[in-house]
Amino acid sequence: MAAQGRIVWVSGPAVRADGMSEAKMYETVSVGNSKLIGEVIRLTGDVAFIQVYESTSGLKPGEPVVGTGNPLSVLLGPGIIGQIYDGIQRPLKELSKASGSFIGRGITTTPVDMTKKWHFVPTVSNGDEVSAGSIIGTVKESELIDHSIMIPPDHKGGKISNLVAEGDYDLETVMATTEKDGQTIELKMYHKWPVRKPRPIQKRHDPTIPLLTGQRVIDTFFPIAKGGTGSIPGAFGTGKTVTLHQIAKWADSQVVVYIGCGERGNEMTEVLVEFPHLKDPRSGKPLMDRTVLVANTSNMPVAAREASIYTGVTIAEYYRDMGKDVVLVADSTSRWAESLREMSGRLEEMPAEEGYPSYLASRLAEFYERAGRVQALGSPDRNGSVTLIGAVSPSGGDFTEPVTTHTMRFIKTFWALDAKLAYSRHYPSINWMNSYSGYLADVAKWWSKNISEDWLDVRSQAYAILQREDTLKEIVRLLGPEALPDEEKIILEVARMIKIGLLQQNSFDDVDTFCSPEKQFKLMKLLVDFYNKGQQAIKDGASLADIRALPIISLLLKARMDVKDDEMSKLDKLDADMQEQFKSITGVKVTN
Repeated sequence: MAAQGRIVWVSGPAVRADGMSEAKMYETVSVGNSKLIGEVIRLTGDVAFIQVYESTSGLKPGEPVVGTGNPLSVLLGPGIIGQIYDGIQRPLKELSKASGSFIGRGITTTPVDMTKKWHFVPTVSNGDEVSAGSIIGTVKESELIDHSIMIPPDHKGGKISNLVAEGDYDLETVMATTEKDGQTIELKMYHKWPVRKPRPIQKRHDPTIPLLTGQRVIDTFFPIAKGGTGSIPGAFGTGKTVTLHQIAKWADSQVVVYIGCGERGNEMTEVLVEFPHLKDPRSGKPLMDRTVLVANTSNMPVAAREASIYTGVTIAEYYRDMGKDVVLVADSTSRWAESLREMSGRLEEMPAEEGYPSYLASRLAEFYERAGRVQALGSPDRNGSVTLIGAVSPSGGDFTEPVTTHTMRFIKTFWALDAKLAYSRHYPSINWMNSYSGYLADVAKWWSKNISEDWLDVRSQAYAILQREDTLKEIVRLLGPEALPDEEKIILEVARMIKIGLLQQNSFDDVDTFCSPEKQFKLMKLLVDFYNKGQQAIKDGASLADIRALPIISLLLKARMDVKDDEMSKLDKLDADMQEQFKSITGVKVTN
């Protein structure tokens, strides 16, 4: 029996109702005469504390609260791709049609068009034995996505019967039935799943395949694996949003879920306006043909911001279960944590550090633990992944504040954005001394097998040059550059070249916006070879001034923008020219 109570107290998005002894934790309820959507977040006797996902202005004590008996769930089926949802999977385009530019309260609509017909192609036959998670057919959801129709993960399975023939059907059509132990269950193209409950899997794989983003500082120095977790913390203006856009656009995934969680309206507008016009770089089709946007700006109800993270990750897990690689980008988890803090304050809970609730760490852990590369349930066998990347916006760029420090406990890739680099126009402004990747050893095998056997060795040499330069900068600051011998001055010179020619990347340049793995390695190897040849040249009597005057330097710095991904022979030509130029200043052939 559904719980029925009355409002006794209202404080912003938090509502207290009595007479709710039948209610369950995390049950969705209808609040007030306007039938606002809410969720039970605490039960004390017959009093329920409810967070309301819409504006509570005008709500009065005495108005009814009615339980639905179900937890907050999302609808999973064809039609999700290309949609722009709010935090609780209401399509914003449909809401705007129903209420105009300013979204009214209490409006209910279906997350996808239930009447649209999809061309269903069955992949099983009547009489086949199926289990939870098995694929029974496919529909073409967009130009880029073949959508698998799966048996829900909590289904008991059984024998398929009454399977429809290939044809066009809407989502409410019964596609088949299953029979087990005398029980018949209808299967439709969609099912619902609670957002706070991770979808079950068959097996979890080790994260050994890199998620290639085309961004050199990420792929080469601080890689993330498919199914991995990453974080981009940075102060205001350091380029978090552009970096996340680049990852969403260029990562080698089949599906992108972009959550704008508590971002400023103008930033989210930029995403909503820009994404529908972006072309998928691999197919030339619109990027929205493989993207889902969850838009929850800072002026939307705070409780829905907290739910938006779970809505997004549940949709990501659904496409993972089809055997697809999914990238989920959350911008930003700091705003999500602030919504937790506000709700905690309304509920008069004891605050922990900086006013955040004591369960902040466990909620962050629950979110990041839903990443992974897995074998999905059911047949046929298929592997999919969800890679979670969250932006963090620490006040004043302070990485010691609670959200950043707790996030660092649960992620394995940390791309620390640096305000000094951003202000000096070095983008992406990822600080190579503060960032790290826990996947380096895992993905090195892939690079070694697919790109070059000495990838890890060359990468280690390049990173060692940057680390050594960081140490030498202190000496230069104290004593001036003349205190260093030529062998160490050349470290400063090559580190500068690595920063300009490798670490910097222009997201608005047609060639430089994306860099293939082969080109990344060749650029890095050219710069490391330049360093090794330079050291040898100094030993052979060349002066540092001679090395700095070599014409090859300017060509190496511009190669990232001058050489396209399909023009690798030009980089080989640069290598040959470098050999000749070093030979001209030393009079001897310099070997690799």
